[in-house]
Amino acid sequence: MHQIVSFSSPSLRVPRGFARGRFFAGLASLAAVCILAAQFADGQELGASAVSATPAPAVAPVSTDVPVDFASSSFPAIADDAALPLTAFSAETREAPGKQPPESELIFEGLISYGNYKIFASGYDEKLFTGGVEYDRHSWGYFLKAQVDYVGEFLPFVLLDKPLHVDIFGNPDPRGLKNVRQYVPGVGFSPIGFRLQWRSHKRFKPYLEAKGGVLVFTKKVPSSQAAYENFSLQSATGVQVKMNERWGLRLGLFSDFHFSDDFIVPVNPGLDVMNANIGISYHLGHHDN
Repeated sequence: MHQIVSFSSPSLRVPRGFARGRFFAGLASLAAVCILAAQFADGQELGASAVSATPAPAVAPVSTDVPVDFASSSFPAIADDAALPLTAFSAETREAPGKQPPESELIFEGLISYGNYKIFASGYDEKLFTGGVEYDRHSWGYFLKAQVDYVGEFLPFVLLDKPLHVDIFGNPDPRGLKNVRQYVPGVGFSPIGFRLQWRSHKRFKPYLEAKGGVLVFTKKVPSSQAAYENFSLQSATGVQVKMNERWGLRLGLFSDFHFSDDFIVPVNPGLDVMNANIGISYHLGHHDN
């Protein structure tokens, strides 16, 4: 049996500045990691392009003033350091290979929550289900022997399972009917994120990732005093399994999904849920991954 604690007293409300600063500090840290990694990768690419741009040595033209004695059918010897015709090098001259595009993949994923806890939010007895596609692009080099990828995510399917009767903080209201649930659909978008993936060219590839974005629901959630729009912050760990050169399997062992309105309205209810994530990955391009 859950013990219900009322947070209706104004003195127990979380200060707006503290909650807002905590959330934006997380997003700012996430964005800072992405920017620093991008600058490091740009420096590496600039050095590589400088090497490839070094001009090839010019070939001296062939002299046409060498006298020829047609009467004796003898030709003068050509000096060892004389330049040969350009046709002599045509078989060995090859253009430098073009720059290969960064490795990238699409992951068609689904998320199922199996419980929630109170870390950054007070709501409980709610579950979250999502479905969508994640884009991962390797363009930020390596860190701690892990491949660093940019991550973006679009969730066209989001469903929140919550009690029908809740207080202003999203907690079940004991005055309402018990075991009566409400399902609220929505969509999500996370444009800021990164992934650390170890053993990126092996069969089993552990990963750690974080994503930040927004969720938009058709009703105000988690309570009627909240907002339609909520900020989201995800962190996850798991392993990807390479099936062949194109396809792979994602097994998310643990994921934390937080969302709240960050005091867009006077009340800031929120939710933290524990999740399992599973997906199918498709590798883009012609590289081996």
